[in-house]
Amino acid sequence: MECYKKQKKTKIGSVISTKCNKTGVVSVLNKVKHPLYKKFVLKRTKIMFHDEKNETNIGDTVKIMECRPLSKRKRWRLVNILNK
Repeated sequence: MECYKKQKKTKIGSVISTKCNKTGVVSVLNKVKHPLYKKFVLKRTKIMFHDEKNETNIGDTVKIMECRPLSKRKRWRLVNILNK
């Protein structure tokens, strides 16, 4: 029996805060269908991510990946910066 490694989730969003050391906050948009009106609504989620080299700035578009818990609210890490 072969074991398959589970793919980790990745998300793309824009950085909205870099005030903490080695930590950033990214805003991710999701399209969700409204249960009653069946119209798609944009839902914004704020996710904290680990930035080892403090290389992100506010307004950057970044790709983040799920990882082990690094602190109370940090469960994502920076993969790469798409747009500066």
